Amino acid sequence: MPTEPESPPTLEPAQQEEPPKGGAGRFLLVIGTLLVLLAVAAIVGAFGVTSLVKRMLGDDRTRITQSVIVERTRAVARLVTSETQVRDVVTYENRRLGSTKRAIVVVTGRVMAGVDLEQNPAVEIDDEARHINIMLPPARVLGVEVTNLSTYDEDRGLWNPFRPADRDSIFLLAREQLEASAGELGVARHAEESAERILEGLLGVDGYTVEVTFRGQRARPPVQVEAPRD
Repeated sequence: MPTEPESPPTLEPAQQEEPPKGGAGRFLLVIGTLLVLLAVAAIVGAFGVTSLVKRMLGDDRTRITQSVIVERTRAVARLVTSETQVRDVVTYENRRLGSTKRAIVVVTGRVMAGVDLEQNPAVEIDDEARHINIMLPPARVLGVEVTNLSTYDEDRGLWNPFRPADRDSIFLLAREQLEASAGELGVARHAEESAERILEGLLGVDGYTVEVTFRGQRARPPVQVEAPRD
């Protein structure tokens, strides 16, 4: 008996998977973003990370721009006869609205002392007696140069921070302190003694005696400097 031909099996359409929803979708999105970033990083590395960062952020360098302004230039006549290196400790404290800021600074400087020759020095020369009499103004501090400022402790107030004006005040205070310390060390007296030795050495030749006095000071005995023998 003839058999009926079997009908070919029917193929059911494949069920398409639905894209993940909710947390799984966000997770895959984050993973994909990270992969893209890693690929970009690899490309950047191939062309040089350093050069790219420098272009984006700029070179890690300090630039200093200066401009010289000349306020006044004048001739001076000063005989600097003493130079003293001084170091001192300066304590700066400022209180504002109950808030206190404090800084301890070690200052190092150079103090120059000598005679200001613009204050009418008097010179008398007696050729017959071979005597030179010089009357000078008292020696004093002619200049203070701050060479270094080192902050060892700095405590800002709660609402009283350090400002540029405080730095300027500390510098001026340090300079005044150096000048006061120089006065305690007697640099003016040392400058007068140095001035006497310098002038006596320069002018006390050919049998001349040199007498150097300072206003307000008793005259000292004249110094005889023997002329060199032939």
